[in-house]
Amino acid sequence: MLHVVILLACAVAIYLSCEWFVNAVEWLGLRLRIGPLAVGTLLAAFGTALPESVVTFVAVVFGSSPAQKDIGVGAAMGGPLALATVAYGVTGFMLLTSRRKVPAGGVPRPGGDEFGNRKKLARDQRWFLVIFIVKVALGLVAFAYKPWLGLLFFAAYAVYFWRELRDGGEHGDEVELEPLRLQRRREVPAAWAVVVQTVVTLVIIFVASQLFVHQLDAIGPMLGLPAAVTALLLSPIATELPEVMNAIIWVRQGKTRLALANISGAMMIQATVPSGLGILFTPWRFDGPLLLSGIVTIAAMAFLLFALRSGRLTAKTLTLAAAFYGLFALCLIPML
Repeated sequence: MLHVVILLACAVAIYLSCEWFVNAVEWLGLRLRIGPLAVGTLLAAFGTALPESVVTFVAVVFGSSPAQKDIGVGAAMGGPLALATVAYGVTGFMLLTSRRKVPAGGVPRPGGDEFGNRKKLARDQRWFLVIFIVKVALGLVAFAYKPWLGLLFFAAYAVYFWRELRDGGEHGDEVELEPLRLQRRREVPAAWAVVVQTVVTLVIIFVASQLFVHQLDAIGPMLGLPAAVTALLLSPIATELPEVMNAIIWVRQGKTRLALANISGAMMIQATVPSGLGILFTPWRFDGPLLLSGIVTIAAMAFLLFALRSGRLTAKTLTLAAAFYGLFALCLIPML
């Protein structure tokens, strides 16, 4: 019972912290003169993906056993899967159920497209898909200089980062920011307050997310679930919970484009930085479950790209992305 209580408390803490975080990161983007969409693809994505990247770094670099290194490789594959399916699915569901009470300065605007620049969104997904296919292919082969290819993944993210800084303002819309939660009475908050609110909320999100995962590890056996099911099915959702919470908050505020930018930006980080670490410091060889996660992720992204290119991307089709996670679960259980 105690594990359930802690689990629920962590979920509430993550949600409330994410509300303060998205509020702070929008002001941080304004302070740094970063375009509105780059706030989602770079600042918010970097903040929420940092905990998982740190976990992967510790596991693959300092892990003393193959099992510990496998945890890092699993995280590098499970994160993109959860984002490409559950995170996009939740965003679509929120769009369907939202009463669309858009605050002043929010998006979508009257007569506008709630998904924003679809060409840019499709381009981001293509970038991710190409990089992800390469990293899955590397998990099927072995050769002498393979570890050094991990450096190319860092370079790929550096190119993406530079492109987003260059284009973030061009493809974004200016939005009216809510007062900083830490200084509600000030029209323009102090720089120190923006930084403090950003850092403190990130620390809370990191700690609460780790506690959430540990409670899942304890509750899984109590429910009769094998440890492998907990690690491959439940833990990825828990580690990507901040991105999901951010999406819920931004869609509720009428800022769907920021929600989608946060997810696509986090996916690019997950496809490059943890993968580069894994390729550098582990054999990076996939077993059946890892290969299955890669195939399902590719299928989910191909589905979304087809919807984008054919003009059929709607809240309903976005919600259907979550079905691919269910497909993964159905195919995974017989393999364990």
